[in-house]
Amino acid sequence: MTVHFIGAGPGAPDLITVRGLRLIQSCPVCLYAGSLVPEEIVKAAPDGARVVDTAPLTLDDIIAEIEQAHANGKNVARVHSGDPSLYGAIAEQMRRLDALGIPYDVTPGVPAFAAAAAELKTEFTLPEIAQTVILTRT
Repeated sequence: MTVHFIGAGPGAPDLITVRGLRLIQSCPVCLYAGSLVPEEIVKAAPDGARVVDTAPLTLDDIIAEIEQAHANGKNVARVHSGDPSLYGAIAEQMRRLDALGIPYDVTPGVPAFAAAAAELKTEFTLPEIAQTVILTRT
């Protein structure tokens, strides 16, 4: 049993990666933040899958869902908006999974800053002008 942290991309359902979509399609448990992840993405979960909107849940509630799936030998798709390693709050979940001995992996997604550049039809780095992109969180 593995927990797959999956980046759903910046909001457009067709911007999820092929790997991310395949993982969702294969997991009998799918946890997602309904306030951030388009429902169309999690509709790709297999028929009969347990699909849970985690927006109203606490971290303890989310970990309990994962523990139950682990006890039943079921893989979990843990779907985050954008890229889960950017503003995704996966560190606190990974620490808990490490403590419980539950394996996990991370599938990156298209981050919002990359989608913004595409929408603006621009690039953030230009030879001999700008070579650095700095992301901050407040």
